[in-house]
Amino acid sequence: MSGLFPLVFLFAGLCFLLPAGVQGTGPSFRAALPGRVYRFPEDHFVHPRFRTEWWYYTGHLQTAEGRSYGYELTFFRHRFGFAEERKSRWAADTLYFAHFALTDEGAGTFFYAERTSRPIFGQAGGATDRYRVWVGDWSVQGEEEVHHLQAREQRYAIDLFLTPQKPPVIHGEEGISRKGTAPENASHYYSYTRMQTRGTLWIGGKPLAVTGLSWMDHEFMSNQLEPDQVGWDWFSMQLDNRQEIMLYLIRYQDPQRPPFASGTLVYADGTWRHLSAGDFSVQVLDWWTSAKSGARYPIRWRVTVPAEAIRLTLTPTVKDQELDTSASTGVIYWEGSVRITGTRRGEPLAGKGYVEMTGYASLLTRRMD
Repeated sequence: MSGLFPLVFLFAGLCFLLPAGVQGTGPSFRAALPGRVYRFPEDHFVHPRFRTEWWYYTGHLQTAEGRSYGYELTFFRHRFGFAEERKSRWAADTLYFAHFALTDEGAGTFFYAERTSRPIFGQAGGATDRYRVWVGDWSVQGEEEVHHLQAREQRYAIDLFLTPQKPPVIHGEEGISRKGTAPENASHYYSYTRMQTRGTLWIGGKPLAVTGLSWMDHEFMSNQLEPDQVGWDWFSMQLDNRQEIMLYLIRYQDPQRPPFASGTLVYADGTWRHLSAGDFSVQVLDWWTSAKSGARYPIRWRVTVPAEAIRLTLTPTVKDQELDTSASTGVIYWEGSVRITGTRRGEPLAGKGYVEMTGYASLLTRRMD
């Protein structure tokens, strides 16, 4: 959630998650509880007492010639238990995963790659005393206020420097973002919703100087979601009036049951308001079927926030932005760049965003059965 939003489903599909709150003779995992006081930059660092955590970046890049690209770089950490007493260098109680994707919006093409590693011999890891997370030579690290992203795979790569334009936004209420009706179904979740971006993008081995805007999500928790929740739709929107919107809808097995929904509206000055399920609506306008997985995805949406007189239409820049991550997190999902048009209080409004959809492909359903 992404900003990624709860990719707990992915780990659950691989049978990585244990029942929440398991206690043993040693340490136990922490729950995401109300009242957390966030501290920065410390909360960018790894939180080893929480079972699952991810750092999630998406953005839109442009060259001086006007070519446009979307990108995704995400790092996931999942901990099985506590291995402090183990003596072997091979002992590892944690797995790290990473996904890297690029959308060439002009050419209509999509590239992605995935990695999985354990934190032994420096192959992967995350620091607890500074902001650095890596899997192989893919990494994100904090350099004072700047976030430095690097990833290279085949003939595609990014080397980007992101500078926040607004303070971090805390999603949810009382320091937690709820994902269901039970108290334990929650996470600690914050975002940088507008990050000025510069750096280099490689397409087909050719370096391109780029600038643009990025979005960063960081989320950590120790729980599973509810057993009858089957997937979610997550939206990030960066509007040209300098407002941003994050929304998510977690769907249930019963299609007649309204999804569990929440969101955040960020104003131009960096302040924000929490959006409950009744504060917004998301209407599917069109569908697309993947020739690779056979999954049928929503592919165009109408988003409204009545109290703000916001009415937006989201359309993918490329229809096929589906990732098959069977080798790492074990699911197929859709994650891609979108264009936004619409109005706010009757005035024209435009922007760019990202959408993530899980639970539409058969692989996720099979693994959760």
